[in-house]
Amino acid sequence: MLLPALSQRLRRWWQPRKGLAIAEASIIGIVAALSAVFLKFSSGWLGAWRVHTSHILPAWIALPAVGLVFGYLAGWLVQRLAPEASGSGIPQVKANLANVPIKLSWRVAAVKLLSAMIVIGSGVTLGRQGPTVQVGASLAAGMSRFVPTSPDHRRQMIAAGAGAGLAAAFNAPLAGVIFIIEELLQDLSGITLGTAIIASFIGGVVSRLLGGRSLHLNLQMLQSSSQFSLPEIPFFLILGIVAGLLGALFNYGLIFSIKSYQRLHVSLPLKVALAGFISGIIVAMLPEYFRNNTGLREYIITSGSSGSVAAIAFIAQFILTLIAFGSGAPGGLFAPSLILGSCLGHVVGVWEGHLLGVGSLPTYALAGMGGFFSAVSKVPITAIVIVFEMTTDFNLVLPLMIVAVVAYLVADKVMPGSLYDRLLQLKGINLSKVAPTEAILTTLTAKDVMQKQVETLDADMTLEETKQAFSSSHHRGFPVVKNSKLVGIVTQSDLTKLANRNLPNNTLLKEIMTTAPITVTPIHNLSNVLYLLDRYQISRLPVVDKRKLLGIITRADIIRAEADHLNGKNITPAPQADPSYVVYQTRSPSIGRGRLLVPIANPDTLPILLKMATAIARERHYEIECVQIMLVSRHSSPAETPVRTAKSRRLLRQAEVLAKKWHIPLHTQIRVAHDASQAILETIHERHIDLILMGWKGSTSTPGRIFGDIVDTIIRQATCDVVLVKLGNYQQSTINSQLSTISPTLQFNRWLIPMAGGPNSKFALKLIPALVTLGNDPEIHLTQVFKRSELKPDIQILDKAIHQLMRHRHLSSTAFVATPVQADSVAEGVIHLVEQEGFDVVVLGATREGLLQQAIQGNIPEAIASSVESTVILVRGAINT
Repeated sequence: MLLPALSQRLRRWWQPRKGLAIAEASIIGIVAALSAVFLKFSSGWLGAWRVHTSHILPAWIALPAVGLVFGYLAGWLVQRLAPEASGSGIPQVKANLANVPIKLSWRVAAVKLLSAMIVIGSGVTLGRQGPTVQVGASLAAGMSRFVPTSPDHRRQMIAAGAGAGLAAAFNAPLAGVIFIIEELLQDLSGITLGTAIIASFIGGVVSRLLGGRSLHLNLQMLQSSSQFSLPEIPFFLILGIVAGLLGALFNYGLIFSIKSYQRLHVSLPLKVALAGFISGIIVAMLPEYFRNNTGLREYIITSGSSGSVAAIAFIAQFILTLIAFGSGAPGGLFAPSLILGSCLGHVVGVWEGHLLGVGSLPTYALAGMGGFFSAVSKVPITAIVIVFEMTTDFNLVLPLMIVAVVAYLVADKVMPGSLYDRLLQLKGINLSKVAPTEAILTTLTAKDVMQKQVETLDADMTLEETKQAFSSSHHRGFPVVKNSKLVGIVTQSDLTKLANRNLPNNTLLKEIMTTAPITVTPIHNLSNVLYLLDRYQISRLPVVDKRKLLGIITRADIIRAEADHLNGKNITPAPQADPSYVVYQTRSPSIGRGRLLVPIANPDTLPILLKMATAIARERHYEIECVQIMLVSRHSSPAETPVRTAKSRRLLRQAEVLAKKWHIPLHTQIRVAHDASQAILETIHERHIDLILMGWKGSTSTPGRIFGDIVDTIIRQATCDVVLVKLGNYQQSTINSQLSTISPTLQFNRWLIPMAGGPNSKFALKLIPALVTLGNDPEIHLTQVFKRSELKPDIQILDKAIHQLMRHRHLSSTAFVATPVQADSVAEGVIHLVEQEGFDVVVLGATREGLLQQAIQGNIPEAIASSVESTVILVRGAINT
């Protein structure tokens, strides 16, 4: 008992809270920074080796060969170990945060890190910033699996990991936070913002301490040459417009490149190898400084090269990036966008220098970086913050803002929407169609969809009683309670495991149940519930409030809530059972004026119920419909579950024999259903039933029920007349002793009908002429209970009832007796009269309304039926709809 209790305390300690989120975000920031630094130095080392090799061997041999071999190796790693690691990784992270089932894990992080290092080191024009975003998010996702927190908490940690990865790659903490808010999660809640800030700043600081600045520039020269004057505003506007147009063209080119590679129908390793080979050939034909992508960017920013060199660099980088990215190589677009933007800004700066001669080339190059980055990624604020944090030059802020905002507006006009959303659409993922399900999972709580009527077992039950409970129910597990408190849970698998232990049948349930079960509270949202169901591989969760059992929630309940939401239905707390399914039926000639339904389940009581149904059918000229309900698990569809109907058909054939003997048209059917009461209601509706007659135990032990699950539902919802029969002890013994005969002798001679003047009393009087034919010499007593304080009871109701019955031709020779009774309650008076006079049958009325109040104050029919040994017939007239 100590180990389960300790386990439960640990689970409670690990529940999502602010302190845990901060600690987890701090660790994520450190791990993301270490991975970003590793990727930076390892890819830089491979790139330096590649450049050195091109000096030893002919460049036209070394560069294509390295691109081919490294590209194939990186593609092979991704394809074999983690296909989710292809491309830049940012679309995958965004989809995962939108609850699309794209895997982020330790394996994805490791494969992405290794393959990105190889690809970037091979010389293709892709960046390491996109991969670090996915690596950081994957590391956070892997870490969160060790902590049993909620899905919302896990999403926040994944977003924090992505932000930390970006912050570490650029040494720009603010940019990591802004990117989460602007593009990935679009969430400004306190916990999300707090964890993002902590992880991003730790990632940026650790990366800066270990790896230096992102741009190895001569800052003194850069800041002294960076300047801005008002006459330059038109040129920065032009730079923004051009960056927006070319950025949109670049995005269209990326989509075209991906589709072109898809038409090749080759494997990912061959695609990446082909991209590396072509890139190597093109770079070998260009000047030497094109072999180092980072060096090229910094060369364009800080040098005074001509505009023609920058234009050539722009065209070359534009084409090389399209070739590399379309292949699915694990690399990002951030670095290529910055290089292209710096080249474009340099060209405009040179042009401005020829016309005005007042600007500086570094200012235009850096503003162009932010503008092109903004146009491609559609994150203008992130673009501004990244370039500013890399330079910390306040003179650059205004021109950078002008170019970035204008470029974003132009690009979004030419190509609306996010590039990452379009990349996901190429894979068949539409984030706009994912949002509704996420909304329903986060807005609905366990209280909204849980099943409130829960079948439970008592902790002091024996193993034998537990087995009987499972055999008589379609449920696969039961909560175990003691003094109304949840103390454990027992499932079919638990009983299966006990089969080899040979435990005695008197073993108590509390000795074999699972103690300290996983539970949820009523305020847990469905996302949290589904996460716990999946994490612990269970099918149901008790809903508790301070150990008090309130309900139970299953996977089927959540699926049903999602389906109702998608179908535009209002979500109700009580789940709806699937429609029943008819698997067998017979039909007789439809010659009756109406139909009487008899649900049959017990072959012992079938003859007497059919005898009563026949008496009513003869008097009203009805046909009889017999239905047998076969229950199946809620985890399977009634229309698709195979069932064996041999036993049920034998029962129906017995009914057909009796009906043929009594010359009554009989229809039969077998329905497969989740819920017996709903199947009966469906039969009433489909077959246009006028009256239902069914057996009734007379009492129930189900909490919250008056007559029982099925009977309560029929009384409340059935639109036809209802007749419920609880056979008395004498009739039961008679049936048991005469099972060999088709029709046992019935003791239905002395009848008691309590009268109160209500509608159901009138309906009972209408049934009496048919029912009294079941006896040989019927005697009918009508009684009315009065308070003891009434000295002269008014028996006018009794006199009217007797006169009404005497007018019926079948009752002209029947003896009638009016018996007023004085008692403190109706139930007490009737019970005393039955015990004193020994009546065979008691006919009672049931009201559809006020059942809850009756249950609280003491239900009269239930109290009488459970206290007398006579047969009790409960009647309720049809409901006008």
